[in-house]
Amino acid sequence: MSSLGQNAAAYAERAWAILLCGVVLALIARAVPVPWLAVLLLSAGATLAALATFIRVADLWGRRLPAGRLRRLCAAAPGSCILTDTRGEVLLANPQALRRVPASRGQPVAAAFAAVFADPERAVENLISAAARGESATHVRPGAEGALRLRVERAAHGVFVWHLDGGEPPAPDSALPMLRIDADDKVLSLNPAARELLGHVPASLDALRRGLPPAAHPDGEEIAIETAQGLLRRRLMTLPGRDGLRELYILPAGAMAGVAHPPEGLLDALPVAILQLDTDGTVRLANMRARELLGSTGVSTGSGPLNLCERLEGLGRPVSDWLAEAAEGRASNMAEVLRVARDDRELFVQVALARMSGGGLVAVLHDVTEMKTLEAQFTQSQKMQAIGQLAGGVAHDFNNLLTAISGHCDLLMLRHDPGDPDYGDLVQIHQNANRAASLVGQLLAFSRKQTLSPEVLDLRDTMGELAHLLDRLVGERVRLRIRHGEGLPRIRADKRKLEQVVMNLVVNARDAMPRGGEIRLETEAVELRSELRRDRAVVPAGTYAVVRVIDKGDGIPPDRLTKIFEPFFTTKRPGEGTGLGLSTVYGIVKQTGGFIFVDSEVGKGSTFTLYLPGYRGTEDEAAAPSPEAEDETRDIGVVLLVEDEAPVRSFASRALAMRGHTVLEAESGEEALEILADPTLEVDVFVTDVVMPGLDGPGWVSEALKGRPGTKVVFVSGYAEDSFGEIRARIPNSVYLPKPFSLADLTATVQRQLRAPAIRPGPTPPPGEDAMRGA
Repeated sequence: MSSLGQNAAAYAERAWAILLCGVVLALIARAVPVPWLAVLLLSAGATLAALATFIRVADLWGRRLPAGRLRRLCAAAPGSCILTDTRGEVLLANPQALRRVPASRGQPVAAAFAAVFADPERAVENLISAAARGESATHVRPGAEGALRLRVERAAHGVFVWHLDGGEPPAPDSALPMLRIDADDKVLSLNPAARELLGHVPASLDALRRGLPPAAHPDGEEIAIETAQGLLRRRLMTLPGRDGLRELYILPAGAMAGVAHPPEGLLDALPVAILQLDTDGTVRLANMRARELLGSTGVSTGSGPLNLCERLEGLGRPVSDWLAEAAEGRASNMAEVLRVARDDRELFVQVALARMSGGGLVAVLHDVTEMKTLEAQFTQSQKMQAIGQLAGGVAHDFNNLLTAISGHCDLLMLRHDPGDPDYGDLVQIHQNANRAASLVGQLLAFSRKQTLSPEVLDLRDTMGELAHLLDRLVGERVRLRIRHGEGLPRIRADKRKLEQVVMNLVVNARDAMPRGGEIRLETEAVELRSELRRDRAVVPAGTYAVVRVIDKGDGIPPDRLTKIFEPFFTTKRPGEGTGLGLSTVYGIVKQTGGFIFVDSEVGKGSTFTLYLPGYRGTEDEAAAPSPEAEDETRDIGVVLLVEDEAPVRSFASRALAMRGHTVLEAESGEEALEILADPTLEVDVFVTDVVMPGLDGPGWVSEALKGRPGTKVVFVSGYAEDSFGEIRARIPNSVYLPKPFSLADLTATVQRQLRAPAIRPGPTPPPGEDAMRGA
């Protein structure tokens, strides 16, 4: 609901309270002995009374005006249509709606829908909220007679238009008895009309046919069946249904006598879409539901007869071949899911075919669009997960290579003076290795496996420091306007990564406005009292700092909107984008614990909205550990270096040896344990990779610490630090060093570990003791 509509409704509800305040002030004025004060109070009371009267009249007029303008539109609607105001009170209901729900003027629309929905209050509240935000607002209730859909859209003047579609049972005089049977002719269920006609539930189709074989009474022939009124002659017509089941309809005797086809009125009463086809796909007969699915008003078009082969696609082979095989009995009984060739919307149907005794085919269509949508969403989720795993694995391997390249470059630079002719080349190698490490960081950001350095941030300060750089990025043709809301909560995030997110979104907004314009960067505090569900994401209730980047550019087409966070997908022209920007943004936001959504309309611009959780702890708890400067006085120790990548092991060994440490090398966890088997060997620090063939880093270290408690540990890895929280809690005196690392990073980390006081682990509790304590 718009803020204007909310305020108007709130003021209208308080009109009587305002009027009462005015009367009270007038009474007080009469009792006050001071003349000037009495006049002042009397004037204030009169003003409040006039204001209350104006608000009430304006509210009543505003509620009458849209009803008058939309009355004819609502009355002319072919389906059930109801108009309500912003508070959900009924303004108008057309005759079709009144036949289905008791909707009277001034009544809450939720009370009217109580006749058809189990929880109408929640459904109406969710639909009004979604419609007020401009989102799709539909509530579906499955039912035996079909899905009942309640749709709402917001019109002018704060009026909401409600449509109630589907779920209508057949009229009493046209209700057809129907039984649902399986492949073994067992009766699974029957509708109320069949239950009333038969008076019992037959166990099988044979019981209904009184034991006669199907060949004795072909489909469509009149037979005598046992009913509540005794033996009656009826026609049985079988149609293929969902999931390999069949639907058996009991028709009155003589319903199809003397005609080549059943009357369309009879087929229109069926709750399924039915087509009668020639073997070449020409549609001879189609009931109302089939015509609605195919987007046709009849069985002929301007170019000739309606042909099913031209309306369906996605089979992987010609539809005509499938129809021919079905007519010859060579096709399987499995239904096929095909796409309907329609320009107005994307629609998928499940098509089941059956041969007719007189030639031709019967096709039964079921709308499975929603199922295909859910299937596509699941496939997309699986694909994104697979890409994330691939990106993380590739980044890990690249980090090993970059560690070796930059590390050996550091060693070479130590042996060359800045005036050496080769020194400039070494600097170039080092700089490009750092650039490559930055690209690898983007891959890790997408897979949410990068290392973050979170700290407590005030968005006002962060955006203020970034404003000058953003102004330079957007250029002279685009104006950047920053606005902060009141009561903005602090957040806990990596400052550099958050700046990268904002810069990426602002640059994308700039590129979307080639003719110039204005970009708005807004922040506000949002308190979610209940969880927010949107775009298959669930935002938990709580306090959030919301950041919005709004542009008035070209907008993003709907078919691309669902793919913009995929890696290597770009909305820009060929050659202008890598497709990693928004996927990196998505990964950083998710790894920070936030959520990101996008709203866009072609020709009107886009809005990217970030929900970042507010931080309630202290700054001391959240501060990221800052690297200490390496002291000139060094502690010398014995280091056991375990790394399966030979180039990385070679660089690390030389770097530590140059600082005076004694280095023992091993290429696996098993080899490291063999070295430590010597009881006379003293080792001060373990430096080990985490992911290795055989025993991984935590595995062999845990085994080694049983005989050497208190030994310091440095874990190195190309994956994220967040993945090792459990390892650090289990292994004392351990720290983490991310790859790629430089010579200075490695030696400084080992130096800090040598100086840090050792923590002696306590005795390990016996199995089950922790659980007993928790109990």
